[in-house]
Amino acid sequence: MLLLQATTTTAHTVGGPSTAYLPVMVFFVFAVIFPVLPLVLGRFLRPWKYGKDKMRPYECGIDPETSAHDRFTVRYYIVAMLFLIFDVETIFLLPWAIIFMGDDFSFTKFALIEMFVFIGILVVGYYYAWRKGALEWA
Repeated sequence: MLLLQATTTTAHTVGGPSTAYLPVMVFFVFAVIFPVLPLVLGRFLRPWKYGKDKMRPYECGIDPETSAHDRFTVRYYIVAMLFLIFDVETIFLLPWAIIFMGDDFSFTKFALIEMFVFIGILVVGYYYAWRKGALEWA
């Protein structure tokens, strides 16, 4: 009886519900301070007036020949959008390759066929953009 009573009285509690969320609260404080602090410090440390040279458009160290508000050709934006589309689609290859190289080979044939279909769709889209002339600058 005495042994049973001794084991029940030595049990310690780790903490209450507020201490369980302490790491989350610390992370939240750092998540707020990390982006706000550089903005506030930059506000106080930057110069109040900029000179004429600072306000000019920067073109790789060369004096600009035209104003900064010139129009760009639509092809520039089309190539940029095509790059983003194909870049985002190829990001899906990495998780597939990691899963495909894993220990579970039960879906290997299905995953291989699915990836060939995916790459086929990418090739058809690339060929379509190439035939339409979307990849040419001139």
